[in-house]
Amino acid sequence: MFVAREKAVVFLDRDGVINEDSSCYIRSVPEFRFIPGSAEAVARLCAAGFEVMLITNQSVIGRKLVTESTLSSIFEHMRQGLAAFGGTIKDIFYCPHRPEEHCLCRKPRPGLFFQAQAAHDVDLRSSIMVGDSAKDMEAALAAGVGTRVLVRTGNGKRDLLCLQEKGLDPDFVAKDLGEAVDWILLNREGRAVMTSKDGTDQRT
Repeated sequence: MFVAREKAVVFLDRDGVINEDSSCYIRSVPEFRFIPGSAEAVARLCAAGFEVMLITNQSVIGRKLVTESTLSSIFEHMRQGLAAFGGTIKDIFYCPHRPEEHCLCRKPRPGLFFQAQAAHDVDLRSSIMVGDSAKDMEAALAAGVGTRVLVRTGNGKRDLLCLQEKGLDPDFVAKDLGEAVDWILLNREGRAVMTSKDGTDQRT
């Protein structure tokens, strides 16, 4: 169980967590569609005093499918949609590279987390990562992020088995970002219901 601090950071992946993912990538503002309840969930984190940062692979840049300007427009559209509910993203860290470039920032490598740590003096051990893929969970683990939450939206259903086979079970598996935030807030208050590996409930 994590120990929340006054300015604990919650890292979020974007595609499959905040917005609906696409096998063809999100290439324009109209293609960006919020997963129901995700904007409200981000707002609840902010209202509870968490700083929220985005950690996302965006190889659409390296693949030359979109320009930096278009990606910035998509991010701005996301920010405006979150702001409508009172949510704020403090900063965005993204990897623009293709997998074959073997960079240090593309998840499952931990470079993006270290960028956030350097920019904002983040205590990674006290922070939380919410993602929908094995790459998200593996990158957070490699960076020393204290708590890892997998959502079943996006690639979550598919990748959960992969993580379990590797012995890399997340700290919690949620149906979506809204349920992940429920767990984070309850856990911080010491009233979370956590499911153990054998399927029984553990009240903390």
